[in-house]
Amino acid sequence: MAYVSRRPRRLGIDIWPGFVDALSQLVMVIVFVLLVFTAGQFYLTDALSGRDAALQRLSAQVNQLADMLSMSQSSNTEMQTKLSALSQQLAAANEALAQAQTANNQSTQRAETAEQQAAAEQTTIDQLNQNIAALRDQLQQLAAALDASDAKNKDQAAQIADLGQKLNAALLSQVQQLAKYRSEFFGRLRELLGNRPDITIVGDRFVFQSEVLFPPANAQLSDDAKRQLAIVAGALKDIATKIPGDIPWVLAVNGYTDKRPINTPQFPSNWELSSARAISVINYLIAQGVPPDRLAAAGYAQYDPIDSGDSEDAYRKNRRIELKLTER
Repeated sequence: MAYVSRRPRRLGIDIWPGFVDALSQLVMVIVFVLLVFTAGQFYLTDALSGRDAALQRLSAQVNQLADMLSMSQSSNTEMQTKLSALSQQLAAANEALAQAQTANNQSTQRAETAEQQAAAEQTTIDQLNQNIAALRDQLQQLAAALDASDAKNKDQAAQIADLGQKLNAALLSQVQQLAKYRSEFFGRLRELLGNRPDITIVGDRFVFQSEVLFPPANAQLSDDAKRQLAIVAGALKDIATKIPGDIPWVLAVNGYTDKRPINTPQFPSNWELSSARAISVINYLIAQGVPPDRLAAAGYAQYDPIDSGDSEDAYRKNRRIELKLTER
């Protein structure tokens, strides 16, 4: 920069130097502005170049990010699918876990119930063992009592056997005695009634043909029948005085018919006819003084025939009244 004199000059004469000085300063300002502009342009260009590079890098990064985003979205879709599947599996696993827990709880409850049942059963077993022990004691007592009873029974059996033998002997004696009196009674009847073909002895029975005592299909004794039965009553009363009182004898009067059926208002069947005839004989013997407690009546209809034939002679034999001196 030029040196400007500070000395006073004349105002109208010395202005050039000031002009030159001002112009110099203006030029310097312009040069400075140009330098500043040039430098700014340089820096601006450099900045713009850097910005373009930065923009390119940013674009590349944006594209890369877009690709990554696309890939991420695709991966996200797959992950969503996997997540859904995993969610379903998780739900199934949770359900299975819940079922397992429920089953476990039920199993635990069953175990507790089983333990309670086992405890109850053990209590029952203990009670049964006590009962068994008590029963064993009772059995031992009963065994001892049975042993004593066996010994007593043997003694009683011996006594019973002895009594049985005595009873059999007594019964045999009574039977023999009664057989003797029966034989005597039948012999007496045979002697008193005479040797008639319609009055016979069959085994231990004295047999009257029905025609001797009753009209056909009738239970009323005829006059001849009463005379015959009066002889029987007298012989029976005579023999009764000889029979010991301890022999329980009885005169059984049994009525029989032939097998031809009867059906009348008085006798609807052979049962009624055979029974009515036996009772008629009993009533007459009672009227003749035979004790009622020594008499018994029964009707057998046609069911115990002497002759099984179908002839009139067979029918006649089967229609009968039998007297049997026997035990009650």
